[in-house]
Amino acid sequence: MRRPLAAALVAAMLAGPALAQQQEPFEPEGYRTDNYRAPVPATLQGARVLTTAETETIWRAKSGAFIDVLPRAPKPKNLPAGTVWRDAPRKNIPGSVWLPDTGYGALPSAMDDYLQRGLAQASHGNKAALLVIYCLADCWMSWNAAKRALAYGYSNVAWYPDGTDGWERANLPTEEAQPEPRPEQ
Repeated sequence: MRRPLAAALVAAMLAGPALAQQQEPFEPEGYRTDNYRAPVPATLQGARVLTTAETETIWRAKSGAFIDVLPRAPKPKNLPAGTVWRDAPRKNIPGSVWLPDTGYGALPSAMDDYLQRGLAQASHGNKAALLVIYCLADCWMSWNAAKRALAYGYSNVAWYPDGTDGWERANLPTEEAQPEPRPEQ
């Protein structure tokens, strides 16, 4: 009788960490402030979480404004003369507004204003308009930005957690993107 019990205990101890790793993270109380490329929760309180198929339906119907929040490094201000700077190319969901660097956990006031202006422009000032916010898969930037849109009073926020990774896996079209001009920080 002791051997089966001991074997069961050992099996449970070995399986415990594996099961814990498979679970999705819980929603934090506030914004995620580090390790932005990590598994994201399955939910975002107050927002609708979209699959790729649902996102495609909204995109084809042109029934929502798409907001890409993938970060982009700005050109360093003190580059030596003659240094060539090339921004990394970005392909996003066609028709999206790209508001880079707006998904960090803490935003400087200039970037917070930039996000608020970008959302107002994309929604045509209608806080009930559907906003589809995305980045890449396992990217907390989109989760943070969608949560922030809810805090700004937008009532029809959808979060697409698979982002352009999921979009491209489904062989859906992308287009070369340029970000909305950012404020000087």
